[in-house]
Amino acid sequence: MHRFIIVGGGAGGLELATRLGDRFGSTDEKTPPKAQVTLVDRNPTHIWKPLLHEVAAGSMDPFTQELEYAAQALWHGFEFQQGELVGLDRAARRITIGALRDEEAGELLPERELEYDTLVIAIGSTTHFFGVEGAQQNSIALDTVGQAELFRKRLIAACMRAEHFAPEPVAAVVANGEIESAEPVVEDAPRIQVAIVGAGATGVELSAELRNTAQVLSAYGLHKLHPKHDIGIVLIEAGPRILPALQERVSSATAELLTKLGVKLMTGETVAEVSKDSIRTAGGKTIRADLTVWAAGIKAPAILSNLDGLPTNRLGQLLVRRTLQTEVDDNVFALGDCAACPWPGNERNVPPRAQAAHQQASFLFKSLERLLQGKPLPEYTYRDFGSLVSLGHYSAVGNLMGGLIGGNMLIEGLFARFMYMSLYRLHVAALHGYARMVLDTVAHWLRRSTAPRVKLH
Repeated sequence: MHRFIIVGGGAGGLELATRLGDRFGSTDEKTPPKAQVTLVDRNPTHIWKPLLHEVAAGSMDPFTQELEYAAQALWHGFEFQQGELVGLDRAARRITIGALRDEEAGELLPERELEYDTLVIAIGSTTHFFGVEGAQQNSIALDTVGQAELFRKRLIAACMRAEHFAPEPVAAVVANGEIESAEPVVEDAPRIQVAIVGAGATGVELSAELRNTAQVLSAYGLHKLHPKHDIGIVLIEAGPRILPALQERVSSATAELLTKLGVKLMTGETVAEVSKDSIRTAGGKTIRADLTVWAAGIKAPAILSNLDGLPTNRLGQLLVRRTLQTEVDDNVFALGDCAACPWPGNERNVPPRAQAAHQQASFLFKSLERLLQGKPLPEYTYRDFGSLVSLGHYSAVGNLMGGLIGGNMLIEGLFARFMYMSLYRLHVAALHGYARMVLDTVAHWLRRSTAPRVKLH
């Protein structure tokens, strides 16, 4: 029986494991599987990574969106093994999974070895701090649900502390001696300032979501700060404009919307040092930062540079051919953010986007079917359908291109928000089917209609 192992349960890895399990696995003990499919991930649950900025801002409860790998495995005929990839023996076709430990219970599972016939590596990416002094120690990345929840809790705590320093209302007296109104004094400097380093999609989307969070926290009485003047948001980008990977007109439209929301944009500023309460740029500017989020770039996990001689690029990504096979081993494939895949006709590789991981998972499913049939493998070609950036409930902006509309069109507003939300729904459909996706959408809408718009605890 052919043994497939997929390491990494992100968008691409989990979709591939699900489709392989549906095709070759078995959910019935009486029916033997046609192939053995195993998914390996260090976490017990999956969440779509593009949602983490919403978790950080509190506008999404992660526990309502998480999917348990063990349950998905049972439903779709594959096996789940929890643990972190720590080694690879290509000659023996064997991977090593590190011991699984719990802070209270100690070691839950020992170090294990799994043998494969075909290995697919899809462990995604991690935050790149570029060696900036103090960045890793004094800022929060958004790679995991735990990090996003940590930022959310610190934000709420900072708002509650800052309330005690809010100015008292000052009475305005009219000519007849009667009090007309009592308004707080609004100073130029915000009482809390959140600095976001990196104005890519994550940084831009988080800045917009945070403005909504500040308003909701104030409405629920967790603080009496002015949500716009007392809570400052600074977006710092080393390049000349925000969203540098997208088209300039998308960047310009997004910058205009963020400015209206009161987000301060600082472009052309390279961060040189991050301390506990400030950021220093290479140009000599000092920026106050009560909370710092680092979203300035990504790189592949360090383990990929030590996988039995598999070649990597300067970002630590595995070098793959257009078949998604690694350059030196036909039995090892890679997809998603951890793979440096050629993009014919372009100087750069396939971009690290969710749509690329989804396309590669679908492509590789068909390729692995051909592999079992002894047929030659096709070559993958990335199809760019455009990019969308969510600005929370305020708006969305992006461009659609390629096969969707036969051209290139800037979109924003309600239509862009609908298209953005549909991306996640397509991911849910890939995991559960369209019928269950519809039910999940309705359930999500009902939860949203009966709960606060922001997670308050």
